[in-house]
Amino acid sequence: MQETCKLLIGIGVLILGFFIGNWISGVTKDEIKKGKKWFSYLVFIGLGGGIYGFIAGNDFLLFTFFFIAIVSSRSLKKSLEMNNKKKKE
Repeated sequence: MQETCKLLIGIGVLILGFFIGNWISGVTKDEIKKGKKWFSYLVFIGLGGGIYGFIAGNDFLLFTFFFIAIVSSRSLKKSLEMNNKKKKE
């Protein structure tokens, strides 16, 4: 029962990461443009750490690194979408 509760909380936090990533992309438009390279690195580090946490069986690492990957990727994706809209206009 306790493991199920931890899992549900972790999944809830990961879902929250989508909304936080969208919010960050709206608030920090200029910083994301300048740091696209670093956001890409964060996505890869987050995915790598999340996979390592899954293999090692460490839920804390798994959810922490996947949260970082989700927030960074959403921020990066939103900034790329905004950049493409500006180029079309």
